[in-house]
Amino acid sequence: MQDVTEQTSPSAAPPAAARERTAFADATDALQRHRDHSEIWGDEREAVSLALQWAASRATVATDPKTTARSAAALRADVGETITEDGIGAARALELFEDVLLPATRSVEDPMNLAHIPAAPTRAAVAFDTVVSAANVFGGVWECGAGAIFAENQVLRWLADLLGWPEDAAGVFVAGGTHGNLSALATARDHALRTRGHRPEGGWALACASTAHSSIASAARLLDMDVVTVPVDDHGHLTGAALAPVLAADPRICAVVASGGTTNAGIVDEIGSVVEVAHRHGAWVHVDGAYGGAALAAPTARERFAGIEEADSFIVDPHKWLFAPYDCCALLYRDPRPAAATHSQHAAYLDSIDRGESNPTDLAAHLSRRTRGLPLWYSLATHGTAAYTAAIERCLASARTVARAIEETEHLELLLQPELSVVVFRRPGWSPAAYRRWSQRLAQEGTLLCLPTAFAGEIALRLAFVNPATSPGTVIEVLRSTTTADDGS
Repeated sequence: MQDVTEQTSPSAAPPAAARERTAFADATDALQRHRDHSEIWGDEREAVSLALQWAASRATVATDPKTTARSAAALRADVGETITEDGIGAARALELFEDVLLPATRSVEDPMNLAHIPAAPTRAAVAFDTVVSAANVFGGVWECGAGAIFAENQVLRWLADLLGWPEDAAGVFVAGGTHGNLSALATARDHALRTRGHRPEGGWALACASTAHSSIASAARLLDMDVVTVPVDDHGHLTGAALAPVLAADPRICAVVASGGTTNAGIVDEIGSVVEVAHRHGAWVHVDGAYGGAALAAPTARERFAGIEEADSFIVDPHKWLFAPYDCCALLYRDPRPAAATHSQHAAYLDSIDRGESNPTDLAAHLSRRTRGLPLWYSLATHGTAAYTAAIERCLASARTVARAIEETEHLELLLQPELSVVVFRRPGWSPAAYRRWSQRLAQEGTLLCLPTAFAGEIALRLAFVNPATSPGTVIEVLRSTTTADDGS
């Protein structure tokens, strides 16, 4: 019989987890001895220790792939009112976050989360994000954040080298792909006004394929630009041949957006021919590589981006496939001068800024910014670019392996060969309701996150491989064993 007395004896050693918590609290308390208590905030040592300890432990635990979203009413019933006149205290606030709020989210980094475009940040990048917050650097202008901006610029230079861009190319880290696309297209529109000298009758327009990301249409609305849709070829690519007559017929078009890996199917447009035709007509070329641009670091995929060295602007989201935490988008310009002419802000209190150095605020639609590129810098500096190449190549290989297995599975149909790391397939015989039942059941079980989508006008399924820890064998087994029933149950 188990000796309960020995387990509960006051003299028994505390569990390892309790010892770790005590040691961490003692260490953080000691580190805070030089901070005076605030007249307003009082003694924040407990709040700081609890938050830092949780962040440290979170960076080491496994993730939970289950879908656990809850209604606002259910959360309100369990959480209650947290914003009160006197506060609820650090311990209670963290308890609610850990026990109620966080479990009502979906893990984006779990190896079996293959829905949307998930994320798989390195532990180094996640940990350094806490450093960025603690440092609290204003990253808008060089004189406030020189060292941090210098480190970010080294990452941007690495990306510019992957693009084959000149030494004077420059960029900035912004919140996400929507922000990056908006800023790049605002630059393109204003550059057209400066070079052409007048706004065309009917206003400006941009051209893109119907497969372009939804943020392109959103940016166009904000910029008061029309969207002219260019038909794609039989394999889903925007090409220069299809673009040429569209540009010839519509002089309002000042920008063309090419996809460096569409979100839905991972298709890379024919960038080289698009750039050649667009530049011949005086149009700016922006490449939206929010998801797929990371594949520039993979030798097996680099040739798909041929011609990108002549594009005018580019984005990639490191929080997608460059293993950084949210939120982080790298926006780059082959020639940053048009961007500075568009985005530089001037005011009495800004006139003393040293414009001779790299001021990130000059290259996008923002002023205040955190140095969100630093977690990527820390991880790259820690692991090296070769490890990043290996991680991306593994994701590409996983996609190809799963695609081959789908082709070999009698009751599944591969809809196209993956160009990057997205696999699109369908289960013949299933109704839309069957697809949804299958997806929801596996999500609630925590087996696999895979959502229905539409491809070529039909319902389909897609898997996005951006986590090198994802086992293609496990994915194949799940697909084969859970899709045999005709109704998806």
